[in-house]
Amino acid sequence: MSFPSPFAQPPHVAPAAPPPAPGPRRLPVPAPSRGRFVLWPVAAMLGVAALGLVAYLLTFLGAEAAVIAAVLALVPLAVVLFAIRVIDRWEPEPRGLVVFAIAWGAVAAVCFALLFDLVVVLTVGSLPDGLSSVVQAPIVEEIGKGAGVFLIFATARRAFDGPVDGVVYGALVGAGFAFTENILYFADSLLVGGAADAATTFFLRGILSPFAHVMFTAVIGYALGLAARAGASPAAALGPWFGGLVAGIALHALWNGSAAFADFFALYVTLQVPLFILFIVGIVLLRREEARLTRARLGEYAAAGWFSTAEVELLATRAGRSQAIAWARGLPGDRSGVMRRFIVEATALAAARQRVVTGRDPRAAGDERVYLERATAARRELLTA
Repeated sequence: MSFPSPFAQPPHVAPAAPPPAPGPRRLPVPAPSRGRFVLWPVAAMLGVAALGLVAYLLTFLGAEAAVIAAVLALVPLAVVLFAIRVIDRWEPEPRGLVVFAIAWGAVAAVCFALLFDLVVVLTVGSLPDGLSSVVQAPIVEEIGKGAGVFLIFATARRAFDGPVDGVVYGALVGAGFAFTENILYFADSLLVGGAADAATTFFLRGILSPFAHVMFTAVIGYALGLAARAGASPAAALGPWFGGLVAGIALHALWNGSAAFADFFALYVTLQVPLFILFIVGIVLLRREEARLTRARLGEYAAAGWFSTAEVELLATRAGRSQAIAWARGLPGDRSGVMRRFIVEATALAAARQRVVTGRDPRAAGDERVYLERATAARRELLTA
């Protein structure tokens, strides 16, 4: 049996064809249920934990060092978030989940690591630096970060469609963790060795390796994304999550080990840079697969009369989207915002249709109807004279 892509999933059932397009009429525009209400109490607890973490940083680092370190840590964070935004541009994740993922990494995962370290110190004493950095840190930190990605998968399943979504959520959690960890490292360097030592630490962590934590946790997200594409339940996704966790821990341990036991710069050039290039290549391939699925699924709606073939090409390619937005900007009143909404809703429709095609998501048909109505409403608003 041949597949159109190495990432393609075999269908379990023959899906129903899209309904034929009706004549002109106004459709209701409901909002799809994404099942994120469980995250609200968790977000509230994160807020409380964030206050405690800020108090901890100000108490043990001092206000001046903490503020300077936070400003420095914003630089790599901004670079990383921009890169994640580029990856996520095809089908942007909900802003609330983006903020939650960053906050989980910056607060919950850091608090978990700090508390675990405190328990170790109180029970067995300080571990040797090599054991702490190569064994304890990778295991504890990736578990803390990976738990956040799994929580998003389990409670916001409607916004977790496949590998790209998983990579984005994992990267966001990793970015948040790296931000807070950088504050700790930068402030410690500033207090111990002054500005020169802080500059060296900033170069190593903020310039050479801003994507380290992002890559580690993105591997966990990728594994959960494959489970999402296969329609796995949270219980069934525990296996893939654990596999991704092991891979993330291994990469983390390899990275820390290169600094603790080997020539960091030699391994950085010969091992870490090639790994980063492979990571970028993987992202490009996943993005191409996402575009292929969008074209294929919207093509089914074009065949049923909902869209034209030209519209599918505009919606399913980056160049086409840019051309469509530029065209809409020239319409009376500048309708580029409406065009962007049409693109977002049509892309979400394609993702929902993909879940229907695979036959693994019993609620996908309801999502498909909702996004179809929303995309149709945006298209009608766009074309109304």
